[in-house]
Amino acid sequence: MHTAYITHPSYLLHNMGSWHPESPERLRAIDDRLHAAHLFDYLTHLEAQLVHRSQLLRVHDAAYIDTIEAASPSEGFHALDPDTRMNPHTLDAALHAAGGAVMAVDWVMRGEVANAFVACRPPGHHATRNQAMGFCLFNNVAVAVAHALEAHGLERVAIVDFDVHHGNGTEDIFTDDPRVMLCSTFQHPFYPHCGADTASAHIVNVPLPAGTTGNAYREAFSAQIMPRLEAHRPQMLFFSAGFDGHREDDMAQFGLVEVDYVWITEQVMDVAARHAEGRIVSVLEGGYDLSALGRSVAAHIKTMAAL
Repeated sequence: MHTAYITHPSYLLHNMGSWHPESPERLRAIDDRLHAAHLFDYLTHLEAQLVHRSQLLRVHDAAYIDTIEAASPSEGFHALDPDTRMNPHTLDAALHAAGGAVMAVDWVMRGEVANAFVACRPPGHHATRNQAMGFCLFNNVAVAVAHALEAHGLERVAIVDFDVHHGNGTEDIFTDDPRVMLCSTFQHPFYPHCGADTASAHIVNVPLPAGTTGNAYREAFSAQIMPRLEAHRPQMLFFSAGFDGHREDDMAQFGLVEVDYVWITEQVMDVAARHAEGRIVSVLEGGYDLSALGRSVAAHIKTMAAL
């Protein structure tokens, strides 16, 4: 079976300004690299569907969804916070981003593809149950996880969030749901300035200092995350796949490179093979140096596709 690659034209229309690092060029850089690496033709290409309101309501408050819908501008920009803005196309892109993540779950659970990568924007892991922040409107991976639990009847799932920023929104949403193990590695102290003090049986936060490189990252991941994942025995695994920890990305101060993202992917694939029939859905989060992002996503997808 192939790896699904899910995207949608609306993702390119969401634009927060020419100065903003979370730009449409991110997806173009990924697309270009997949072609250059001769990976594009080996993937199952799917166009994302719209998320249903009922699917959003599993992880977001109704009043919050209403607020986001009402904030959509007919022209220009509307600021949700200092970093997060909507243009007239943003709402459609956000609804297709969450919908693409749901679609990935369905295709993987039906066995039509081995795993899936959702190349979406806006990203999602900073969006809490009732707040947009950090470039994020709806929490795409959380919507997908809730769909796997409620629509497909899974009892245990896990999210591995390797974005350089803590997945605070995902933690907020699943903090009281032991079915969901969240494993989040992140630079600390750093935006969003939380997560380091969380102590929970199913929330595994691994704060790491600025300057962390591949060897130190792998040691921490192996010691603190892998045993907890094994003990949880997830029936499906999810990546919040942020590539802003790359050493060429000036959004943060980690020193990861492509082979480190390959290694992370391989570790999680091993867990999925043992406990989840190989089922993985990966959802794009951060990554702002275009060259590093394209190369890293291509390496991640190539590993998932076993090419």
